[in-house]
Amino acid sequence: MIRISPLLVAALAIASVCGPARAQSDKPIHFILPVAAASGVDTITRAASPALSKALGAPVVIDNQPGAGGIVGTTALVKSPPDGTTLSVISNNHVIYPSVYKTLPFDPVADITPIAIVGYTPIVIAVHPKLPASNVKELVALMKSRPDEINYGSSGNGTILHLAAAMFVEQAGVKAKHIPYKGVGAMITDLLGGQIDFVATSLPSVQQHVKSGALRVIGVGTPARVPAAPDVPTVVEQGMPDYVVEGWFAVIGPAKMNPADVKRIHDAVASAFATPEVMEAMAKQGNTIKVSTPEEAGRFIRSELGKYAAIVKSIGLEPQ
Repeated sequence: MIRISPLLVAALAIASVCGPARAQSDKPIHFILPVAAASGVDTITRAASPALSKALGAPVVIDNQPGAGGIVGTTALVKSPPDGTTLSVISNNHVIYPSVYKTLPFDPVADITPIAIVGYTPIVIAVHPKLPASNVKELVALMKSRPDEINYGSSGNGTILHLAAAMFVEQAGVKAKHIPYKGVGAMITDLLGGQIDFVATSLPSVQQHVKSGALRVIGVGTPARVPAAPDVPTVVEQGMPDYVVEGWFAVIGPAKMNPADVKRIHDAVASAFATPEVMEAMAKQGNTIKVSTPEEAGRFIRSELGKYAAIVKSIGLEPQ
C-alpha cells in the first residue's frame, strides 16, 4: 500500500485552491466603453473600477472606444471572445440604434449577453451661463423669440442625449438647431466655450462644471428632484408635464457566454456597487443603483427597443 505524506496532501490542496485564483487575477478584465472619457457611463465606471477589480479578483482595464454614437465600441465588444474577460457598460444608446440607423454591424439583442441593469442616472438641461435663461420657461421663451437661432449639442445623431434634447424642443413647441458631436467630451467642451447654447446630458458629466460656475443646470428630467441637486427643479415642475427622460446603464458581454461566468460577473457587479465607497460616489453623482438579474436585464433591453422606436417616430427622426 502506498502511503501519501500528509504534508503532500496539504500542499496539493493549497495548490488546487490558489492556482486558479492566481491565474484569474493575472488576466485583466477589459471594459470596452462605447463612449468618450468624461461621459456619464465613463464617470460611473471609473468610480466603481477599484471595487469591481476587487470583486472580480482581477485588474480592471477601461478602454474607451467612442464613435458613431457608440456603435464602434459595441462592435468591438460583440467580436470579443465570450470568455468573461471582455465586458462593456452600455446606456440607452444601445436600444436606440435600430431606430436611427438603417443597418447595424451587430444585433443589439442576439449578439450580447445581458449581465445586469446596474442603475439609472439623471438627465439634465444645462446651459452656458451667458445664455439669458435661468430656468426652463426662460429658455423656451428665448427659443420662441429666436426660432432656429438657439442651438443645442448632442453626443451624436440618434444618441440618448440627442433624443432627450429633441424631445425637449418638440414638447416645448419651439425650433432649435442641432449640432452633433462625436462624444460627450467634445460636446461639453464647446458648451463651456459658448459655441453651443444648451444640451441635455447626464448629471455626472457636468457636475464639476456646475459647481465651479462654468455651466448652469436649469432642469432635471427625472419625475422628482434628485438628492444630488436638490435645488434644481424638474422640467415637469416648470410646466412640461410629459418631459420625463432618464438614463440607465448596464453591464453586458459578448453573446454565448458561459452561464457560470455570467453569474460570477453579475455577483461581482452587485457586490462592487453595494460597497460604501461606490454607493457614496453614486449618490454624489445623483445615480440610483438597482442591480437587476441577467434575466431581468434581457427583458428590459428588449422592452426598451420598442419604447425608443416610438420616441424616434414621435420626434420625426429619419433613420440614417
